[in-house]
Amino acid sequence: MKIVYFLLVLILFLSCKNKPLKEESSTAAYKLELIATDKAFSEMSSASGMKKAYIEYIDSNGVLLRPENMPIIGANAIDYLIQQDDTGYQLTWEPRHVEVANSGDMGFTYGIYAMRPKENDTIIYGTYTSIWRKQKDGKWKLALDSRNLGIGEP
Repeated sequence: MKIVYFLLVLILFLSCKNKPLKEESSTAAYKLELIATDKAFSEMSSASGMKKAYIEYIDSNGVLLRPENMPIIGANAIDYLIQQDDTGYQLTWEPRHVEVANSGDMGFTYGIYAMRPKENDTIIYGTYTSIWRKQKDGKWKLALDSRNLGIGEP
């Protein structure tokens, strides 16, 4: 009887031990996927402009947090982006950290951005945080994006 009890406990222990490994490997894959999305977002901003990139990547209910503004939500965020003039600068960023929920449907990235005005050599650096939501089609979209005003080198 003691052997049966011991084997039952051992099986239970081993089955619990394997679950975190599966979750860790899934979470690692989600992290790679999300960081690649954030980098592709930055590359699109560099190549096609900040406005086009944001309109492509923001969720229809997404929130923008910008200095000196109340939160800009959903359709108002899209309208805000459409009104921006991004012809005088190039905005790029580099994610420095990523975290993703074990479920793989929410995550966040943060890092450093660089705004390069086209008329002078002054580069403005700042930090950003983006919260992402995975859509039903598997694409990541911005649920919330926050950038601060920055000056100087990172």
